[in-house]
Amino acid sequence: MISLLIYRILLLLLLPVALIFLVVRSKKNTAYRQRLLERLGFFPTQPQAIQQGGIVVHAASVGEVIALKSFIEKLLLTYPDLPVTVTSFTPTGSAQITKLFGSRVQHGYLPLDILPCTALFIHRLKPKMMIFMETELWPSLIAQCHRQNIKLLLINGRLSKKSLTSYAKVSPLITPCLNRFDRILCQSEENLTHFIQLGASTERCENSGNLKFDISINQQMMSKKAELSELLLQSTTLAQNENKPSRTLWLVASTHQGDEEIILSAFKELLTQFPQLLLVLVPRHPERFDHVAKLCLSQGFTLARRSEKTAVTSEQVWLLDSLGELMAAFDLSDIVTMGGSFSEVGGHNPLEPALFTKPIIVGHNMSNFNEIMQQLRQENAVIELAEDEASTQLIDKVSTLLRQPAQQQQLGENALKVVLANQGASEKSLTAVKKLLSPIVNTIDKVTDTVTTMKSSGDNS
Repeated sequence: MISLLIYRILLLLLLPVALIFLVVRSKKNTAYRQRLLERLGFFPTQPQAIQQGGIVVHAASVGEVIALKSFIEKLLLTYPDLPVTVTSFTPTGSAQITKLFGSRVQHGYLPLDILPCTALFIHRLKPKMMIFMETELWPSLIAQCHRQNIKLLLINGRLSKKSLTSYAKVSPLITPCLNRFDRILCQSEENLTHFIQLGASTERCENSGNLKFDISINQQMMSKKAELSELLLQSTTLAQNENKPSRTLWLVASTHQGDEEIILSAFKELLTQFPQLLLVLVPRHPERFDHVAKLCLSQGFTLARRSEKTAVTSEQVWLLDSLGELMAAFDLSDIVTMGGSFSEVGGHNPLEPALFTKPIIVGHNMSNFNEIMQQLRQENAVIELAEDEASTQLIDKVSTLLRQPAQQQQLGENALKVVLANQGASEKSLTAVKKLLSPIVNTIDKVTDTVTTMKSSGDNS
């Protein structure tokens, strides 16, 4: 069984392999070879000097950044005098942080979980608290924070049955890691049970709900929607009395390898019934943009690419090869299908299209969102496909929705109802932060007041 010491030794030995992996990954996405020093713990100097003594929030990639938006906004309002640092591990997550928060937060990559790298990271930032999300467990970094009395909080904790089985095999490493957290806030009762089964102390765990419900429409998203709308409105007939294209948009979001083949097969048949239907494809990973474009062209579809900033005229497929525009695209669409649900990926967040009252179709595997899917099912707010003949099922379900606008509307309204009924996890997470930081912040305030008083007395004398 693996212990923390063995884990640290293994990762240190594997450091060259990790760096080689990043360089190899950069062949498809050059951003992976940039900022390598950050991976080693050299937190970047911001436009101004690094601010120490604040709160660090880790959001691994794009989905986590979006889910954390409401929570981070609350942190910024509650602690205006404390620097908030948001870290990520992927270039897309990094780009999303910059778009959402700009200079209001410090930002850099979280380093590899190797002792010298994480020690340097902590030394540079000297945080009062570190906040991790879902299943982001970094045993070495967490152990160092615990030893230095840095408060540790896990929010939106998620531990599937599959992850529980995997982590149980290395429980001498993971169980102590969990019990170094001051609090563990879980997405649901099922996840809470799994954390306790893995050995987390019952006293430090609670169900606070899912942060992914705490999504909202903001001005930035509306601006993006206007940009996308302009590319559609320039060259399509306007629907009567509506500022929207007359073409119906079927959006397939966050696709992975294999998804596009299923979608394009269904789309070819749907075009014979609905020749004005526009397929909007949004691959999950930027390094696949070119591959998906070539796939569409090789199958005989006409294609417009968002990156080329050209109007969509008679093209059959619109490839959204861009970052940070998916939410806006949801708002423009008529029907949404979630990618990653046709394979072992486990699907992507169906709450985002639900926020815009859209009918949602998913494949057979949405295991990343079990509790959310249960609620959507209960409210008749989602269409699920069986594992076999996904393409044929898509043809049937999409064509049915296109012919029945009332069903589209009802599915969308039911989905929005699920979102609104479950919001509030951000506020509960903030309450946990306040409880953990209160003794520290109050002590700092008292010291500051004392110093100010002493200076004032000195000036008066």
